[in-house]
Amino acid sequence: MQLHNRNRKIAGLVLGFVLLLIVNFLSLVLGYTDLTINTVIDAFNHFDGSNEHIIIQDVRLPRALIGTVVGASLAIAGALLQALTRNPLASPDILGFNAGASFFIVIALMLFSITSLQATTWIAFLGATIAGLLVYFLGSIGRDGMTPIKMTLSGAAIAALFGSLTQGLLVMDESALDQVLFWMSGSVQGRKLEILLSVLPYIVIGIIIALAMANKINILTMGDDVAKGLGQRTGFVKLTAGIAVILLAGGSVAIAGPIGFIGIVVPHVVRTFIGNDYRWIIPYCGILGGIFLVIADIGARYVLMPEEVPVGIMTALVGIPFFIYIARKGGKLA
Repeated sequence: MQLHNRNRKIAGLVLGFVLLLIVNFLSLVLGYTDLTINTVIDAFNHFDGSNEHIIIQDVRLPRALIGTVVGASLAIAGALLQALTRNPLASPDILGFNAGASFFIVIALMLFSITSLQATTWIAFLGATIAGLLVYFLGSIGRDGMTPIKMTLSGAAIAALFGSLTQGLLVMDESALDQVLFWMSGSVQGRKLEILLSVLPYIVIGIIIALAMANKINILTMGDDVAKGLGQRTGFVKLTAGIAVILLAGGSVAIAGPIGFIGIVVPHVVRTFIGNDYRWIIPYCGILGGIFLVIADIGARYVLMPEEVPVGIMTALVGIPFFIYIARKGGKLA
């Protein structure tokens, strides 16, 4: 029975990976300028410098790959946060990680004119770290210690704080609005492949850490007392998983800006189908998160044709009703 269940989950991963490849290919074909399958294939096999081939290689391929990586990163980060805090509503955007990273990047762009990709990435990590520490500190105050509701409220407060500070900076320097505003809404449009390649090593490290810690996270979800009784160093596990969240969430913001709700929607959907084993949840979240964001990006091209809406708006249209539904159900889908 266990072998059959394992084979079923492996088959699901393979099917999900095939679906991810399909939606990435559709991302190359569909848009304001719809292209044929043969044109896409020729763009890689027989590049001729035509507008269609340039669009495929320089515009659509980077945004498809960025959508895949960012979606996977945010979904895995959300799954880790929900396990660490035992809070079904936890995600990088709800707990303020995205807002913190965004605020620090805006400061770097506006006040210090920092445009280096590597510098921006590390600044995003710093912002996500400070936001996470503040949320943890505020959520742990009181005799009852850290609770899911306190973490959610603390995260909302920190996200609102950094969001307000960011808006204040933009009001003070209206000349920077064009440079920052579209990025702030969360988008994979107009991003170059160099941006992804500069951040990808950190995201890969974050994913590897998450996969390596999966079994320890399974034990941690039983409760700190049980985990300690089984000989687990819970502080080390939480710190290591927290580093993975910072790498994944901060890296995603550095690439595409603050894109919300993927980290809460995808882990809940995954757990509904495969259970609570994080050895499977993490890889499934990676694949489904990539699929979700790429599909959302394709949809963003058609909503206000010929204009595009930021993909962060598309994920919010799905995520906000889902968040309300999960909250009303007490953190469960059914």
